[in-house]
Amino acid sequence: MKKVKLLVSVLMSISLLATGCSGSGNSTASKAKGSNSSPSYGLTNLSFPLKKNVSLKFLTHSSALAPNNPNKKLIFQRFEKATNVHINWTNYTDDQFSDKKNILLASGDLPDVIYDAQFSDYDLLRYSKQGVIVPVDKLIDKYMPNLKKILKENPQYKKMLIAPDGHIYSFPWIEELGTGKNAIQALDDIPWINKKWLDKLGLKMPTTTDELEKVLTAFKDNSSKLGGNVIPMSFMINHGGEDPAMLLGAFGKGDNDDHYVVTEDKKVVYTMTQDDYKNGIKWMNKLENDGLIDKEAFTQDWNTYEAKGKAQRYGLYFTWDKANISGSSDDYVQLPPLKGPDGQINVPRTNGIGFDRGRCVITSANQNLELTAKWLDRCYDPIQSVQDNWGTYGDKTQQNIFELTSNKTLKHLPLSGTAPVELRQKTCTGGPLAVLNNYYGKYTTKPDDAAWRLNILETTYVPYMKATYNYPIVFMNQNDQSQITQLETAMKTYAERMKAQWILKGGIDKDWNSYLTKLDQLGVKKAVGIKQKYLDNYYKSNK
Repeated sequence: MKKVKLLVSVLMSISLLATGCSGSGNSTASKAKGSNSSPSYGLTNLSFPLKKNVSLKFLTHSSALAPNNPNKKLIFQRFEKATNVHINWTNYTDDQFSDKKNILLASGDLPDVIYDAQFSDYDLLRYSKQGVIVPVDKLIDKYMPNLKKILKENPQYKKMLIAPDGHIYSFPWIEELGTGKNAIQALDDIPWINKKWLDKLGLKMPTTTDELEKVLTAFKDNSSKLGGNVIPMSFMINHGGEDPAMLLGAFGKGDNDDHYVVTEDKKVVYTMTQDDYKNGIKWMNKLENDGLIDKEAFTQDWNTYEAKGKAQRYGLYFTWDKANISGSSDDYVQLPPLKGPDGQINVPRTNGIGFDRGRCVITSANQNLELTAKWLDRCYDPIQSVQDNWGTYGDKTQQNIFELTSNKTLKHLPLSGTAPVELRQKTCTGGPLAVLNNYYGKYTTKPDDAAWRLNILETTYVPYMKATYNYPIVFMNQNDQSQITQLETAMKTYAERMKAQWILKGGIDKDWNSYLTKLDQLGVKKAVGIKQKYLDNYYKSNK
């Protein structure tokens, strides 16, 4: 009962609508001082709501679909009412954020917080050494009971946060939806096939690469029967969930978005140097030569890809959730894993989990560390995290993600045909948060689209996911991280360019040896060696 009363109390405090605020008490940004110690200045021994309004300066980004001023989001309005802290936002659209953030950090005109920071490990190490961002481990221990509890009960996440020098420099985003092979991130690029067209042409669901080729050919040859403007297969090359890498598992280890897999004897392999990868790309080139691949697959952006999907022009395409491209109707269903020429079936596993180490950082310009830490800790309250991650309830101006139940928990509402990603981008806040597996049924329901996707993974793909291991999240030292960043940038740029070229124009057999030589020159063996060192250390420390 105590837990329920506490939950109700917290929920009531964060759910009041904002009525306006004065915006006084701005903290002053300054250039980085070059110190790694946590300053002790600022407001102390405070509790929310503050008696006097105080402002902080935050830098963030959001979808172009969301309000340009984050304070127009209901979640942040409730936050301000509950805390009496006003956030002065500098907000850029997602596509501009990286460049704008780098310019601002170089200028030294720092905000107090970079809220949805998109900091890589290299960024965390570089900017902490320069004193641009401050360590937050003491702040977590002293002022952040919600996050402290999460890290104590889930020590694997604390381990992921600790930098090689022993400090924590960032606040994480954590989203648990399943674990291990059954985690929702285990496969990104699900292939969706047009079952309506299969049925109309009297075709069976393909189960082999040869059968898929025949089905795609039938789509092409019967374009007029299928409404015209038929695109047998489309994708966005080298674009995560929209790339066709999943199909290459029919030829061996396959491929994924970062091109690393871990073998059964715990050896790191770069997929784009493997013979089975070459064979898969040769097959893709055959599809291209037969006119089965969208000519725009190598150049199109998301809007173009989505528009053709909504027009139901695809016979086969790839994405995380079909609702974001072709809608939620039953016209498209998941294509099962295919048996390759040698009889193999394999679903390549990604290296992703629901964890982002560099989601939020505090800069050295911040004069109110206790205030900031306590404000950010509210993001880790379970009910608040759920809303920050997906959206909120009670919004009278637009569609809601949740309804608030009589027992003060959050119930996901039907999406009513709305693309999940679009609605969430309009209403959620991203940033630091934690949604754990044990929250479902306790604080919130599982999103319908997530439960549906998890079921697809567990029934269709996981049984054919051969990899026992994937590459874990490790925190490299600065020298190794700097090297791996430089090496991977060069390797990935070159290898992905050649991948696109070979699918379009062929020539992989002729180019293969010189391609491997070039990757060696770019440092692929060195990169694999660094990754292997940390993989070995990971398993040693987890014995």
